[in-house]
Amino acid sequence: MEPENFTAKDLAGAVWKKSSRSGGNGGNCVEVTTDFPGFIAVRDSKNPHGPALIFTPGEWRAFLSGVKLGEFDE
Repeated sequence: MEPENFTAKDLAGAVWKKSSRSGGNGGNCVEVTTDFPGFIAVRDSKNPHGPALIFTPGEWRAFLSGVKLGEFDE
């Protein structure tokens, strides 16, 4: 399945993993699924039926690299 052709129903069977950085903050967590070849989906755990962001593997690797390098720290 190509990322541009998927719908929310396509993610219904996905296994979502919470971020290891999620703490005891009342459920404010990011969840990720890598169940689909060719893309990674990310969602807000507070809104599991809401929209998901879709990334290619290269985009996801670049994002994770930026996180590790502190590019998003304030």
